[in-house]
Amino acid sequence: MDGLVIEGVVIPGRQIGHTIGFPTANIALEPGVCERGVYRTQVKVEGVDAVFDAMSNVGYNPSVGGSELRLESHLFGFDGDLYGRRIWVCLIEKIRDEIRFGSVEELQAQLEKDREIILNK
Repeated sequence: MDGLVIEGVVIPGRQIGHTIGFPTANIALEPGVCERGVYRTQVKVEGVDAVFDAMSNVGYNPSVGGSELRLESHLFGFDGDLYGRRIWVCLIEKIRDEIRFGSVEELQAQLEKDREIILNK
């Protein structure tokens, strides 16, 4: 994995990503680790031999009233429980800045666009 790697233990989120088709593995972050925004990433999961392509957000989730800085990663092709497991997230390329959307539906539509951009790189 070539890029800035952020390591942490997956913590519970508010399950909003799961309800809109984009479940995420969440890691708490300290301010200043990296720029806020959406990234093309790769994720290594403790105890799993594969590296997963992923879409990750660094930010506060302003569209859904978030207040804590988090790194949230949606792993493509992974299905399982990650709570309490250590992951390594490699930030490969920033796709866009974090944006506050007017509704969850607008957020979901943008996430679908972001996924297409990332999967086609």
